Parts: sequence; structure tokens; C-alpha cells
Amino acid sequence: MHASRDGAMVVYHDAVLPGLGRIAELELDDVRRHRLPNGERVPLLGEVLEIVGGREVWVEVKSLAPEHDAALLALLAAGPAPTRYAVHGFDHRIIRRLRDRAPALRTGVLLAAYLLDTVAEMRAAGADTVWQEWQLIDSALLDAVHGAGGYVVAWTVDAPRDLARLARLGVDGLCGNYPDRLRVAASGNGRRAPPAPTEFPAWGR
Repeated sequence: MHASRDGAMVVYHDAVLPGLGRIAELELDDVRRHRLPNGERVPLLGEVLEIVGGREVWVEVKSLAPEHDAALLALLAAGPAPTRYAVHGFDHRIIRRLRDRAPALRTGVLLAAYLLDTVAEMRAAGADTVWQEWQLIDSALLDAVHGAGGYVVAWTVDAPRDLARLARLGVDGLCGNYPDRLRVAASGNGRRAPPAPTEFPAWGR
């Protein structure tokens, strides 16, 4: 998710819309005129939440100017299943800001490196979940995060053999492009269930 210049929450992987520029520098009207390869418009977060319904949702916040923090929190609070939403991202400053504004909000930090002290980074961001690139997960990392009361989600892993290994290792979640493979791997894993967020409606106040 990226916030547009005027505070619309845009669901798009990359920071730049081809031929238009950075989403953070565009107005919503510009974003909505763009068409995806299948002819559809770029979706907004509120639209996606309506489609997803009551499922758990992790929103990866890729760009969010501080002045739009409240708008994102209000949008999440107004969704169809607000107690099942959480946010994470590579920019841990954003995660810390959102956590400070909404203490009940569940948050995670995305990592593409094996840090010297992963637990310290998780705590510094006010998060309880580490989204770790799957190749960099080992038992030592899991022991450290679990010992601190946190959770580990492996991203983005697609090969059945790798999914099975991570499930056996004891990760708390699997992120991948093939839901059927994820279900098979998760069904054999006795991992802990992360706690559900509470008091979410207060986040948008």
C-alpha cells in the first residue's frame, strides 16, 4: 500500500505507476485514470478490505507520509473486520509511528537481512511479529523471537520442499504465491496462533 499525495490508500506493489510517476507524488484522480494490464483500475485499500471480508489482513505499508497516518488508521477501523487487521513494512519508522498512535494495533517488521539483534529491532519498532525473508530463517532466529514473545512469518516462499521445512522448523506463518501449497504445509505445523488485535475501533479516533 502507498498513500497518494492527497492521502488515498492505493494498493499497488511498486512505488511508481508506469508513465505517471511515484504514487506518493500523484493525486487520487491521476491514480484512478491508470489502467492495469487487465484493464481494471488500481484498487484502493478500502475496496480490497471489502472484497476480503472477514479474513485476517496484513497491510504492507510501503510509503506513508506522516500527515496521512490518521487517515490509514481510520480506514482500517472502518473496515468490515477491523479486529483482524495488522500492518507491517520495511520502513520501520512508519511502523513505529503507527504503533505510537494506535497502541492496540498489531504490527510487524519486514526484514531482508539477518540482523545482529532481530529482537531489538522488533522491539524498537513496537512490533510483535518479524516477517523474515525465508532463506534467512533458522532455529536460532526462531528461538530468539519466540523467547521474546514474538512471532515469525516467512516470506515469500513457494517451493513445497521449502514450505515443509519451514513448517517443521516452527515458523508462525507462511507467505507465498500459492495458497494451496501454503495450506498443505501449514496443516502439518503445530505453530502458535498469534493473538488477535483488540480495541481496533479506537485506532481511528
